[in-house]
Amino acid sequence: MIRLENLGKSFGSFDAVKEVSLDVPRGAFLVLVGPSGCGKSTMLRMLAGLETPSAGRIVFGEHTVSDGGQGWTIDPSRRNVGLVFQSYALWPHMTVAGNVDWPLKVKGLGKAERRQRIEEVLRLLGIDGLAGRYPNEISGGQQQRVAIARMIAPRPGILLFDEPLSNLDAKLRVEMRTELLRVHRATGATSVYVTHDQVEAMTMASHVAVLNNGRVEQFGPPAELVANPATAFVATFVGTPPANLVPVAALPEALAAGLPAEASAMYRPEELGIAAAPGPDSLAFDFAEASPVAGRTMVTGTSGDRRLTAVVDGAPALAVGDTVHFRLPPRPAAVFAASGERLK
Repeated sequence: MIRLENLGKSFGSFDAVKEVSLDVPRGAFLVLVGPSGCGKSTMLRMLAGLETPSAGRIVFGEHTVSDGGQGWTIDPSRRNVGLVFQSYALWPHMTVAGNVDWPLKVKGLGKAERRQRIEEVLRLLGIDGLAGRYPNEISGGQQQRVAIARMIAPRPGILLFDEPLSNLDAKLRVEMRTELLRVHRATGATSVYVTHDQVEAMTMASHVAVLNNGRVEQFGPPAELVANPATAFVATFVGTPPANLVPVAALPEALAAGLPAEASAMYRPEELGIAAAPGPDSLAFDFAEASPVAGRTMVTGTSGDRRLTAVVDGAPALAVGDTVHFRLPPRPAAVFAASGERLK
């Protein structure tokens, strides 16, 4: 449904998006995830038609909608795309029903058809009782639902979400994740969702694109990214908690044997243990914290600018600053070169 071919976007001498190529199947829920400034919102704006690519093409179905080489892009109103902003952008002088009605008027639907569609989408979002209220008379979560209702009312084939849950509290964010997936399934549209929160990415997506410095480091199903990270960045960005990277030079001699000296070894938190005393397979860190996670305990230690996290049974009897000995398995789960690419 969405194909990106060597897509790029530059602002002066700054390359925000660099040579991105992706094929997104129809009906997928793609999440663009990465740290601030990685290019994910710029990519979404190009998909929406709010930015013209500097290079490459964007294809929806069989139709090219942007061509950076030719310097043109189809107007947003002609793309059959819906967009929800981080700020909701509801019209304060219109009621909930009026906000949803507006894009249907623009589309040219008759009054009776518009009324029926407004009732349908408000009922789908569970806000049919708010039709006569104004945005300042409803909660943030309800405003979010109105923004989504307005987006899906004209039945777009592609739904775009720009960090839509960032203004909600933690409990409401979890509830709205479920709501967004329900809406996605009900519409049958292809969705692209931007977030910096990798928990949102891994729980909502059918496909994830991890961005870093304007490039896609890895693209695929969430489980594949966790099981087989392609780069060191992906390894330390996805997962809850993410994997640990330890320089081979910092490993005990017995564990470093046969590994490239300049490389880093990846250890999953659930593969580590806590030892009572130092040993030939352990690393000593300063104890930082221990927190419960799904019936187990996540133990974190620091050493200079390095952090190590283990998920174990039971909490260690340690105070902040005490020495904690992390026991490592005989072999790392993966090995990455100093440049970040995976070696094995």
